[in-house]
This record gives sequence, structure tokens and C-alpha cells, in this order.
Amino acid sequence: MSTIPRQEYLRRLRRERWLIMLIQAGLLTAALVAWEVLADLRIIDPFLVSKPSQVAALLAKVAKEGELWHHVGVTVGETVAGFLLGTLLGLGVAILLWWFPALARLADPFLVVLNSTPKIALGPIFIVWMGDGVGAILTMALTISVITTITVIYAGFTEVSEGYVKLIRVFGGTRWDILCKVILPASVPTIVAALKVNIGLTLVGVIVGEFLVSKAGLGYLIIYGGQVFQLTLVIASIVILALMAAVMYQAVVWLEQRWVAGGAPGNTRTRLGSGG
Repeated sequence: MSTIPRQEYLRRLRRERWLIMLIQAGLLTAALVAWEVLADLRIIDPFLVSKPSQVAALLAKVAKEGELWHHVGVTVGETVAGFLLGTLLGLGVAILLWWFPALARLADPFLVVLNSTPKIALGPIFIVWMGDGVGAILTMALTISVITTITVIYAGFTEVSEGYVKLIRVFGGTRWDILCKVILPASVPTIVAALKVNIGLTLVGVIVGEFLVSKAGLGYLIIYGGQVFQLTLVIASIVILALMAAVMYQAVVWLEQRWVAGGAPGNTRTRLGSGG
């Protein structure tokens, strides 16, 4: 008897989800149609803003020639490498700051200053240090993403309830036990949130790096398109970047669902809270 309302509730959730997706698709279609019609009627200048049919035709042309996949592959590779390096480095430094509170107090003002500093201004220095290759691009991506990752994850560590930590200590747990059985599991939502933020920041860092030094990649296409006034190429590259960001974000959402639903970490807070 109790399952009928629950099934009805789930059906209602599914209907709402599909309705929202249909409305989103309708809004996007309406925007594209309006863009095309306004450009055809010359109400907006198609030279300055292009139009969806021109963008689609250009994407089909460069995809058929194979050039598009090379540039997409370069940007995807740099973004994935920067994302993984930034996440691992950010998590490692956050653990160090939690493990050594004195180090955290020492580093706090420096992190605040570094987080507020425009990292793009460091680009010329990275080019001199790392050369005009992938090293400078990855360094720029790490510089933009890693400070924020450290700050977000460390803040999550400090917000874990002290009661859980005391409970482990009462049972003779070491600092390593506290880290592995309380801090990290209880910070899973914060770590996932940091991953979601890190995707966008890494992509920004990679594109800025490609603006400065690259000879391939979507950032290079955007700069090249602007220099030769092929704004359709610029808009097509931006569309691909938006799709890339959406795919990578959904990958993190999928990981979050697998991690929280299937792993013990997400349930640790509940077990500790219930005294289990």
C-alpha cells in the first residue's frame, strides 16, 4: 500500500524532468531560429554574429577535412591533463594544510593573495620559464584552477563536525584514521563541488594558454578566426567549447552519483551520527 504513493511520486518526478528538458530544448530551438531569421532579414549583421546555418556548415566542412578533430583533440587532452593534475595537487595540498594546522595558518594570507591575483598576467612569465609549448599551457591551467581547488577542499575539511573527530579519538584512532574515516568521507560533497568548479577553471586556463602560445587547439582557432575576421569560425569554436564543458560536467555528475550512491564514504556521516 505504501509503494503506490511512492511510485506515483517517482512518476511525477520523471514527468517534471521530461517537461523541464522539453522546455529547455524549446527555448534553445527558439533562440537558434530567431538568430537565423534575424540574420537572414539583415536585422542583425550576419558578418558580425554569423548564423546557425553558417556555423553548422563550417563545422561539417572542417570535420570532414579532419582538421577539426585535431584541434578538438589538442584542447581536450590539455584540459583533461590540467584537470587531473589540478585536482590531485589541490587535494594533496589541502590534506597537508589539514594535517599541519600551523602550515595552514602560515599559508592562509598567501592563498588569499594568490586567489585574488589575475593569473593571466603571469602568462608572459610562464612562456619564458616553460617555453611556447604545452608546458606553458598546463602551467597556466594549473595556476588558475589549483588555488581555488585547495581553498574549497580545505574549507570543507575544516567544516567537518568536531564530534566525529572526537569519536575516533575516543576509540584510539590515529590522525591517519581521522583523515581516512572521517575527513575525506564527510568531505565528498565538497570535493565533488570542487571538481565541478575545477572543470570550468581548467578550461579557461587552457584556452588562455592557447591564446598565448599554441599553434593548435580551439583557443588557437578563436584567435586565428578573430585575426582574419572569420567570426563564424570563432563562434563555431565557442560552440564546441560549450559542448566540451557540458560533457565534462556531466562526467563529474555521473562520477558523483556512482561515488555517493555506491560507495561507503557518502554514508559515513550517517553511520557516525547514529552511533554505529
